[in-house]
Order: sequence, then structure tokens, then C-alpha cells
Amino acid sequence: MREVLLPVIGAAVNVVSSPGPGTAEAPVFVLVHGIGMSHRYLDRLHSELASAGAVHSVDLPGFGKAPKPEHGVTIEQYADYLAELLPLLTDRPVVLVGHSMGAQFVTETAARHAALVSHLVLIGGVTDPTRGSVLLQALDLARDTTREPLDGTLIVLGDYLRCGPRWYLTTLRPMLAYRTDLRLRDVSAATLVIRGEDDPVSRHDWGVHLAAAAPSGRLLELPGRHLVQFSAAAATAVGILEHAGTPSLGEAVRGEPVAP
Repeated sequence: MREVLLPVIGAAVNVVSSPGPGTAEAPVFVLVHGIGMSHRYLDRLHSELASAGAVHSVDLPGFGKAPKPEHGVTIEQYADYLAELLPLLTDRPVVLVGHSMGAQFVTETAARHAALVSHLVLIGGVTDPTRGSVLLQALDLARDTTREPLDGTLIVLGDYLRCGPRWYLTTLRPMLAYRTDLRLRDVSAATLVIRGEDDPVSRHDWGVHLAAAAPSGRLLELPGRHLVQFSAAAATAVGILEHAGTPSLGEAVRGEPVAP
């Protein structure tokens, strides 16, 4: 893997890249973390996808190794950061994958900059407006954390400490207010919604709703919780590859088409 800090609109994004097989037909995957996090908890998924295509995992401004901006950043601004970054990584539309709040970043990117995105993948997407308070989100996250793999939880806690409470809370406000479901109506890319079957943060009904909101949406539920891309990285990768038309990591995993 190669790691580099790239400038975008007065900020910087840290990018960890793997070249993939190098064939012209191979897809390009870009993985985007959630609130408080970095690329580290996406490393397993990154490695699984790298056998099929080039993979770039990012730390957006304020997270991981990327410097914090002076002021808070909106979902729309994060989408514009990604839109400026993507042409620096490839000259082709990408398979854009976001986890948790990252699902909001990639949804907004696909809506605002459709030509840059061939396929969209939302893993553990947030925020369900019926559970959109700080208290309910905290309770759901606490309920999830106690049942996640210990090594995944340690990465989460380490990244939260690096992010710090000020930036976390600054970012939390737009996360709770953003309506991923409504914005998905403006996305033209085929959309795959993935969730862990026992995820208390991104629940079944919300996953069905997100898949139905996208003009071309599909729901895939896998064994696991909110960190399903960590605990079930291989199965998550198979689902993404099938969605992108590259089912090369073994037996395909079928999702459930959802009509709007």
C-alpha cells in the first residue's frame, strides 16, 4: 500500500492506495470512513477488494492523519472534497463506498457529482430520523460496541481519541440533520445498501427504506453488526464486487431488490 497526503480546496486528504491488478477493465474502489474514524477499520475490506481493482481508502479532513480544518465542515463540503480528490486518483468513474456517516458523504458526492461515480455502496448508513437524537444514537452505538470484535473496537476507540471530542461533536450535528434517504432520490448510480443483520445503529427497516429511496437500490444484509465491513470483510467485498459487475472473489451473495 502507498500512503500520501493530497491537497483539496484549502484542506488535505490522506489516501492509502493499492494498485490492484492493473487491467483496463478492473474497477476503481474508493472507501470512505464514518464519523470519528480513519481508513484503518476499512483495511480488511481494502485488502479483499485489492485483488479485483485499484483501491483508495481516505482520511477526510479532520479525521485520521488528515489535518483538521479551522472551521466545521458540512456534508456538502465533504462531498466537494471527494469530488476534487477523485480525479487525482483516476480518470474513470469509481465505485464509491461509504460506512456510517461516510454513507452520507458518498451519497452527497454521487448526487452532486454524478459523472464521478459508477456505483454507490452504503454500509451501515445513517441517520434514521426516527432515532436521530444524540441520546438514541449514543445508546445504539454503546449497544453495538459491546458486541463488536475486540480488535475492531480498539481501532474505533483509538480513532475516536485521535479525532477528539471537539471535532467529533462539530461533525455530529450535520450527521444527525442530514437526510440520506431524501438525497438518494437524486442519485443516478446503482446503489447497494449493506448492513449487518444485528446492527442496532443502522436497523433493518431503515436499510429497506434507504434501498427503496434510491432509484436503483438493493439491500444486502450480512451476519454482523455496525462494523460488518470489518467483521465480515470477505462477504462484504463479494457483495460489492457483484454490485460492480465483478464477482471474482467466490460465490456471489444475493441482495434483495427493493422497489421505490
